[in-house]
Amino acid sequence: MKNVDIAPLDLSLVNTLGIDIGGTKIAGARVSDTGEVLAWETRPTTPEDPEGIVSAIAELVTALDNGDCRPVLGVAVAAFLNRDRDSIFLSPNIAWPQFRLKDELEKRLGRGVVLENDANAAGWGEFQFGAARDATSMITLTIGTGVGGAIVDDGRLIMGGFGVAGELGHLIVEPNGHLCGCGNRGCLEQYASGTALMREARQELGNPALTQDELSDLLEHGDARALKALNRIGQALGRGIASLVAVVDPELIVIGGGVAKAGEALLEPIRSGFHATYAPASQRPVASIVVATLGNTAGVVGAADLARAASEHA
Repeated sequence: MKNVDIAPLDLSLVNTLGIDIGGTKIAGARVSDTGEVLAWETRPTTPEDPEGIVSAIAELVTALDNGDCRPVLGVAVAAFLNRDRDSIFLSPNIAWPQFRLKDELEKRLGRGVVLENDANAAGWGEFQFGAARDATSMITLTIGTGVGGAIVDDGRLIMGGFGVAGELGHLIVEPNGHLCGCGNRGCLEQYASGTALMREARQELGNPALTQDELSDLLEHGDARALKALNRIGQALGRGIASLVAVVDPELIVIGGGVAKAGEALLEPIRSGFHATYAPASQRPVASIVVATLGNTAGVVGAADLARAASEHA
């Protein structure tokens, strides 16, 4: 690390700090080596001000480190990262293309920094400590505003040749379909995300002003029209998973994100859509489809564990 004085690793230090930079807030946690969140803090995100985000992260580190944390920080960010994991190609929520976040944080904090895409970090958290902790290969799909993804094969997080593997939400499932924010048409996240669910529910209920809270209440109370919209989202996700299984052949598919709170009401149409699309499923073993277990801590837990592993193998 250039021009940065990093403290040597002290093997008596047993915890690691993890940070998750989102579009509206930055979450930070002190995490044990077994994935337990020992302390939690948040700060608001200012998307147009990368220097302000660096300052907010510095505040979180000061608030969370009680002296027993390794001198390396895990940081998850909603962005396309280069393979070296030191700069950002593009972020949909944060206006800092080509910003060298790793270097800036290391200079500011005097710590090593391990940078990772937020969906990859969340997937790694589930792989190490959550729903996939007993698997050796898995795919995580995070169903929120969009669809994030992570692929772990033979215990390794797959990054790809340029560092941007795992963008599963941008699998094309409907040629010439809905326009996606990435510029393509027909991406999976246009049919299987929280945003897509709101669109389908508003249409189904004839209420263009329907809010997310109102929809959650309708789903909780078993409203038939809301469940019909959720069914369409699940079926679309299942069809997308069929293509992913054909390529990756994972042991487990983990569904996370806010929409996954619907539980079996979402998983049943996902499984139905998958089995209706992937004919070999009746002739060979295929992945189980389950709900993530770490909730909104997955990103910080995964980021912290990636930092821990990097520090111990440095």
